[in-house]
Amino acid sequence: MVLTVTLNPALDREIFIEDFQVNKLYRLGDLSKTQMSPGGKGINVSIALSKLGIPSVATGFVGGHMGRILVEELRRISNLITTNFVYVDGETRENIEIIDEKNHTITAINFPGPEIDKSDVDHFLRRYKMTLSKVDCVVISGSIPLGVNESLCNELVKVAREKGIFVFVEQTPRLLEKMLEGPEYPNVVKPDLRGDHSSFLGLKPNTFDDYVELAEKIAEKAHVAVVSYKIKSDIVATRDGVWIIESKEEIDTSHLLGAGDAYVAGMVYYFVTHGANFLEMAKFGFASALAATRRKEKYMPDLDAIKREYDHFTVERVK
Repeated sequence: MVLTVTLNPALDREIFIEDFQVNKLYRLGDLSKTQMSPGGKGINVSIALSKLGIPSVATGFVGGHMGRILVEELRRISNLITTNFVYVDGETRENIEIIDEKNHTITAINFPGPEIDKSDVDHFLRRYKMTLSKVDCVVISGSIPLGVNESLCNELVKVAREKGIFVFVEQTPRLLEKMLEGPEYPNVVKPDLRGDHSSFLGLKPNTFDDYVELAEKIAEKAHVAVVSYKIKSDIVATRDGVWIIESKEEIDTSHLLGAGDAYVAGMVYYFVTHGANFLEMAKFGFASALAATRRKEKYMPDLDAIKREYDHFTVERVK
């Protein structure tokens, strides 16, 4: 069993508009041009794992009408997903993604979500600690809602690692810097490098060597670091070496929605079914992400689709 933590979940609304431009009116007369689904990075991981036959418990904070829809949709998607959310005042947020295949772009508008009271955080922590006794690994992924101290993520990692539970984390550089201060460290770290970040661990990566150095610095504390390098490749660092995994083909940047979450789910699947072979875990994650980019909509691939991707990327040791 896997526990996925999405502190600030959302309903994702995808809108498909060819040649999208600002300052124009678009009337979506065709319902196929839009779709809505449960979202937030950890929730996407739970959905992806359900496609691979792996049960998970999805937790975090939800509220209002949007929160009820999110939970109902998760239950409808798969009976392998157990929902264990804390209900709060306020409304679960909506994220809007405008996907333009002609110009190969995704324009994302992410709302902040509800503000969380301390009593709700305490309630969540009690649930989290109780659930840990039932799981093999934890995924902590996505943004922090208003009212929640960033140190909560450190606490989540600490409690899980003290119980010997394997922890996967995908977070922004700012949150990861705090999480890598310890006292306990996640096992697998995948920085979410979307957006403009001034620096990360004292580095502002630009060249290939910069990204390798960043991955190595993360792996000094975590067992594995997976750092995106350009669109079609990732740098994987462990304490035994550094590799680059690269797609043989170009990737349409308008097809990247959810690919990072498919990557994390692929690594989790490999860990649960095969154990902690770190390079093989990263390769399976890369294959899962590559399969997810085959469609324009947010898509979590099944096992056959992932296995087909092994012929479409290369792995090279660089250090």
